[in-house]
Amino acid sequence: MAGRAANGEGTIYKRADGRYEAAVMIQAASGERKRLRVCARTRQEARRKLATRLEQLQHGVFSTDHRWTLGEYLDHWLEREKRRPLTRQRHESVVRLYLKPGLGNQRLEVLPVRVVQNFLDDLRTSGTSIATIHQVRKVLSAALTYAMRQELILRNVARLVELPSYRPAEASHWTTDELSAFLRSARTDPFYPVFVLLALYGLRRGEVLGIRWCDVDFPREVLRIRQQVQRINGALEQVELKTLSSTRDEPLLSSARDALVDQRAAQDNRRQGAGSRWRGSGDASELVFTTRSGNPIEPRNLARSFERICKQHNLRLITLHDMRHSNATAQKELEVHSRDIQAILGHGDVRTTGIYEHVDMKSKRNALQKVEGRLFSDESAQARCRQDCRQTFAEANRRSSNAYKEKHPPLMKWMFFLVAPTRIELVTSGL
Repeated sequence: MAGRAANGEGTIYKRADGRYEAAVMIQAASGERKRLRVCARTRQEARRKLATRLEQLQHGVFSTDHRWTLGEYLDHWLEREKRRPLTRQRHESVVRLYLKPGLGNQRLEVLPVRVVQNFLDDLRTSGTSIATIHQVRKVLSAALTYAMRQELILRNVARLVELPSYRPAEASHWTTDELSAFLRSARTDPFYPVFVLLALYGLRRGEVLGIRWCDVDFPREVLRIRQQVQRINGALEQVELKTLSSTRDEPLLSSARDALVDQRAAQDNRRQGAGSRWRGSGDASELVFTTRSGNPIEPRNLARSFERICKQHNLRLITLHDMRHSNATAQKELEVHSRDIQAILGHGDVRTTGIYEHVDMKSKRNALQKVEGRLFSDESAQARCRQDCRQTFAEANRRSSNAYKEKHPPLMKWMFFLVAPTRIELVTSGL
């Protein structure tokens, strides 16, 4: 029949409200057959929309039984996100403060690049920092990547937007002399054993506070890093490490061993003094560093004590995490290989380790002086060789002249002027 659509092309008809609707039977993501509908102001536009949706289906983007808004899908994604607790908290904050207010009403499957670009540009105009804008885009991109894996969208539009360039400020760090001065100043502080481990191993704040006595192997002289302490939803919890590579074993150095022995004695005294008020487990799983009542130490309190010591002793103020940068830089100055530094710090990528290795003018000067010595060593050797040859020839010529003078006094002067220049030329060309 003329004008009749073939199977799979769908139908187009005019609705009561004057718009045109195109519909076709398809297979939904659930496996059931359903009717796909699109609406437009004209018949041609409805046909184009339907063709676009069918093309998406051919590329693996299935139609869902639910028409997601971006806000609804972000909530769905957060419930299923397999990230560490603190990471989920940060993502939830970005979704709540920025993405849902700005893009929440947009349809997930038809989210345009220009809409996301305008949204991020508006954030910049309103005074939002570049670092925050990059974080917003990063969270949106993670959510849309998850939607692509579920075959709900064909592309991740967050990867197509343009952002202003952003380079994080380089972290501060101490020299080895400054680090030694801090340890001397903190010698009488209750947190001194913590600071020793931070300085020696470059541990993260949560890692050092998460060490248990079962992680300290005194006979084998091994310190195991297996967990960390973090504040999650208002409570201090012992949680998994940041990455798989963060799980590592460190050699128990003598300074660390002495600090831990002192810490065990101090903790035993506190446990006896607390009596029934002690909240620790009292066994091998007990944390090495606890409060006077046996509870985990608040990471922010450790940072406050660190800052207090720096101010009391007029030390250049850095953050507690910057001690990790100081450790990496000290290892670099001692020419420890980057792969070894990576393993000690627990980085998953040696490029991350490079962020922690800082270079000062002294390091640059030492490095370039090595280059200078290598580049100009041959030239210097040649110059010394020419000088030695000239001195040797002059001495030989003097002796030859004296000997000739003794045998032929009248001709000595003339022979000297005739022979000497020729010999000089030959020696010089031979060099």
